[in-house]
Amino acid sequence: MNALGTGRQGPQSMTPDVQRVLVVGSGGAGKSTLARELARQSGLPAVHLDRHFWRPGWVATPVEEWRAVVASLVAKPAWVMDGNYGGTLDLRIPAAELIVFLDLPRRITIARVVRRWARWHGRNRPDAATGCPEKLDLAFLRWLWNYPRDGRARLLRALDTHGAAARVVRLCTAREVRLWLGAVPTPSLPMVRSLSPGRLGT
Repeated sequence: MNALGTGRQGPQSMTPDVQRVLVVGSGGAGKSTLARELARQSGLPAVHLDRHFWRPGWVATPVEEWRAVVASLVAKPAWVMDGNYGGTLDLRIPAAELIVFLDLPRRITIARVVRRWARWHGRNRPDAATGCPEKLDLAFLRWLWNYPRDGRARLLRALDTHGAAARVVRLCTAREVRLWLGAVPTPSLPMVRSLSPGRLGT
């Protein structure tokens, strides 16, 4: 059985026919790290959207051009794609066969972002665009703090709009991520959690 199988060597919920995996969640949730590991295990190509969106000097790609870029990426037959970019969820969610939602709390994501900044300050991270050295400012910290109210809520609405709940694995702690990725059997780890906004905490 290959790395996408249901055996001990592959992540739960992933079967050999899964070729397009979307990893979403707050900044600092570990999207790029998980995407890299899934790509390594499965042999699928990793697509870090940050590399495609940002130009040297942290210059953003214009909206219409960005949508065209994302459309071309999701049209490919196989990928493990990570990134937020709520304005393109309508392109990515329908194309994904499996969606991994890293729904970690703010105390974890903000602490990770600060540690990441301390480690990579002034240098490019492996998953970042060329010419975009790691930085941390108040605007980004504010976005992180408001993510449960804004970005997360937008994601849940998009998942609901596209009827994608049955394709979502929602992981809420670092331990759950490790267990899911390692396919360690445990009765306390749901395969798919409820995605009803009214039942989800912040």
